[in-house]
Amino acid sequence: MNLNASMYANGVSGISEKLGVTKQVARIPQMTFLVAYAFGCELWAPWSEEYGRWPIQQLSLFLVNIWQIPCALSKNYETYVVCRFLGGLSTAGGSVTLGVLADMWEPDEQEYAVAFLVLSSVGGSVVGAIAGGFVEHNLSLPWIFWIQLIVGGFVQLVHFVCNPETRSTILLDREAKRRRKTGEDPNIYGPNEIRGRKLSGKEFWTIFSRPFYMFFTEPIVLWLSLLSGFSDALIFTFLQSFQPVYEQWGFGTIGVSLAFIPLLVGYILSYLSYLPSIHHFRKIRRHSPGTLAPEARLWWLLFLAPLETIGLFGFAWTSLGPDYGIPWIATMIFSCMVGIANYAIYQSSIDYQTAAYGPYAASATGGNDLARDFLAGIAALYSAPMYENIPGRPLEYASTILACLAFLVTIPIYIVYKKGPEIRAKSKFAQSLDKSREVSKEKRRKSSIAGLGPNAEARHLEKV
Repeated sequence: MNLNASMYANGVSGISEKLGVTKQVARIPQMTFLVAYAFGCELWAPWSEEYGRWPIQQLSLFLVNIWQIPCALSKNYETYVVCRFLGGLSTAGGSVTLGVLADMWEPDEQEYAVAFLVLSSVGGSVVGAIAGGFVEHNLSLPWIFWIQLIVGGFVQLVHFVCNPETRSTILLDREAKRRRKTGEDPNIYGPNEIRGRKLSGKEFWTIFSRPFYMFFTEPIVLWLSLLSGFSDALIFTFLQSFQPVYEQWGFGTIGVSLAFIPLLVGYILSYLSYLPSIHHFRKIRRHSPGTLAPEARLWWLLFLAPLETIGLFGFAWTSLGPDYGIPWIATMIFSCMVGIANYAIYQSSIDYQTAAYGPYAASATGGNDLARDFLAGIAALYSAPMYENIPGRPLEYASTILACLAFLVTIPIYIVYKKGPEIRAKSKFAQSLDKSREVSKEKRRKSSIAGLGPNAEARHLEKV
């Protein structure tokens, strides 16, 4: 999905030449995709909680792939705008995938999976930019979209064959039907069967509005989503500087695309740096359950977040170019720092929200996707002009402005880390979920003890 979002940028020049429009106008379909993608995440996420993850993801992939075909065959500008918009709206995005992780693991056991998912998400954008450079240089414009269709079709096939359903209510429905069919228990019914599949108007509105409700009423969701969103918009704007910056050193289309590799290296380094932290805190939770607050998931971010500001400042003033004796590798070192921080912000905010909202993680993190993609979509309109039209030193001043903004948007990280328990104490939603988890854990404990036979509870307590 993120490859689709980033690869279009390599078609901007081709669309501009083909249709006789300015590059700024050619970027509007890129904006419409990202803005629609933001709302697509919100629209698809709650339905995956009601009807299952697998069919929703399959339908989303199918629609996204279909909308590539008109773009590849397009002979007019309007087709790009409309089909990119519909492609973005059809994208379920990471929020549904995060819901899958919440289905598979308890909040305290899913950090490794969340970390890898975030790496695949941010890494996909960079891979799209790198691959797009080669496609732009060696193939015609339609292949920007045919490649997306080929990759999307392959991903959908793999998902169809390899990915099972994970939503618990759907699995319970299937098990109930199986038992009735075999005669094992003719009077058993799943949760959706008891409730009935037909939704009332009130239920429909509840499902549809849940992500938006959580985004605007849950302080944790709102703050961390905006933090992640502003960070992503800063990164998107920053990436628009790569072409004018690296052209100073004589980089061509492929060279500029390869300049994204340090950013990918930064993402990978940041991912690897999280693994010891995850292992350490999981060990503490196992040996001393209940001693760590959810805010512990933000701990490593406290140290990595400043690298975004440092990286942007460093990139800004190493962009002076070869006339000042600065080697191109200097800018790449700082872009690597930016990648480290951007991954950390996304990973920690997602991990924290997923842990806090459990089975409703898809709706909670939908707010994160909403902020990231919406703000990145808006950035598609102002980012290139920003690096062209600021008087004096546009390349250096533009990145310096981004560095100052990065400093401001990372401040809430430290506020949430320190005041998080107080914020969560005022959240009725978070508190009700915490109580539900405690009840579920107690039921599982009693069930496991009951299976051990008479006096099992006494023996269990004696062991403890």
